[in-house]
Amino acid sequence: MSRPDFFIVGAPRCGTTAMYSYLRQHPQVFMPDHKEPMYFGADLTQLHERLSDRDYLGLFDAARVGQRVGEASTWYLYSTHAAREIHEFAPDAQIIVMLRNPVDVMYSLHRELVFYRGEVIDDFEEALEAEADRKQGRRIGPSRRPEALFYRETVRFADQLQRYLDIFGADRVKVILYDDFVADTPGTYADLLRFLGVDDGFRPDFVRVNESKLPRNRGLQALVVRPPGPVARLVPMVRRFRLAHQLRAAILALNSRAERRPAMSGELRQRLTDEVAPEVQRLGDLIGRDLSGWTRAGAPPAPTPTA
Repeated sequence: MSRPDFFIVGAPRCGTTAMYSYLRQHPQVFMPDHKEPMYFGADLTQLHERLSDRDYLGLFDAARVGQRVGEASTWYLYSTHAAREIHEFAPDAQIIVMLRNPVDVMYSLHRELVFYRGEVIDDFEEALEAEADRKQGRRIGPSRRPEALFYRETVRFADQLQRYLDIFGADRVKVILYDDFVADTPGTYADLLRFLGVDDGFRPDFVRVNESKLPRNRGLQALVVRPPGPVARLVPMVRRFRLAHQLRAAILALNSRAERRPAMSGELRQRLTDEVAPEVQRLGDLIGRDLSGWTRAGAPPAPTPTA
């Protein structure tokens, strides 16, 4: 059986879906249809029954000899266990970490969770205020991964990245900033290909993916992403098959409408920017980058990718 030898571990809403899509097009790279198998991270709440060892490895059966084999599960970065578990599974693995201004990540993640019906509070500021209640098990709603609702903890990137650096070493961890990815998508992609040791001259179709969106019909959306009991019990079995992922993706695409989210209020943005400033400083020191643009007064959100 083929085994993954590189992992995109997060963070959510930082361009991982786009990078996964672009890497899949490379002839020297194999990534399965199942983008988020969530096999590692024993401390994370599983949306579905955890894949068996055999089913997980089966995701990579179609990989050809000589291809780099990878997967992308964006909550591995948040997990306190996943880095060690991945290292035990593949000690020579390469790790890809994609990061973004924490304030933008929180705002974007909230929108995504609303879309997938994992967040019952539509107002972002109210959802932030509910975090204390949620840590006591209240106001969670139907979310099957409650930790995703702790927005501030999701963006503690310095501690999260440090775990991977400590376990894998800096030479095996590639950090990509969303700002760089947006500003120069082809160049950032080529740099990652060099890190993976594959042909850096290949150019995929740089189509936009995973845009901000809302469901056309919330009832249909709930049926697809939160199926009723009898159907839900089949999910662990059918998610092993490519057709199931294609069908789900097609239904969600047809039931989606792209809609740019209104800008966050200036007052809330500044308050959150002040909150995350110490964390941003720690992260900048860790990766050797000046991230002061993320915490400068009145700093705007990063632009949406044009590719």
